[in-house]
Amino acid sequence: MPALAPAVILNAYSQGMFPMGDSSGEINWYRPRFRGILPVKEFHVPARFERYLAKQCPFELRWSTAFADVMRGCADREETWINDEILDGYQALHELGYAHSAEVWREGRLVGGVYGVAIGGAFFGESMFSRETQASKVALVGLQRRLLARGFLLHDTQWTTPHLAQFGGHEIHCSDYLALLDKAMRVKATFLD
Repeated sequence: MPALAPAVILNAYSQGMFPMGDSSGEINWYRPRFRGILPVKEFHVPARFERYLAKQCPFELRWSTAFADVMRGCADREETWINDEILDGYQALHELGYAHSAEVWREGRLVGGVYGVAIGGAFFGESMFSRETQASKVALVGLQRRLLARGFLLHDTQWTTPHLAQFGGHEIHCSDYLALLDKAMRVKATFLD
């Protein structure tokens, strides 16, 4: 069985682990002592960005129509952990209905997005990218609102960045994360219709 067969990835997520490729092309598995999350119910949108969404936002949001392109957009940087094995493994998950993307389009061009894996009421965010100002934020806010509307309990972000912190992202201890994960895995939520 390949290292990143869908069953291997799904089993790892259900135990609180996630894979990343390293510079040599090997896949490493992580379960950090502190885990980044974005609260689904208590998600915070800064007032200024909320006004932007209501009055100025020039983008269209789509769901899982260009999953592989979103992954390639996330991998298109000087250093990346998204190698060919990661691309293939998550594409297989997408084809099985577990991996999804929030995509930001402008005038027929994909300009930003985020992708991750949904199992039960947990969404495991993997990466995001932006080719235009505000595009990744639009994807993130759209994703969070979708997760809330569809009954998800957990949005795992692996680690917390300043970008995520402005929306309420923070870290919790691994033991607290695993308890929340267990609860979320028991929820029947669907990302797509």
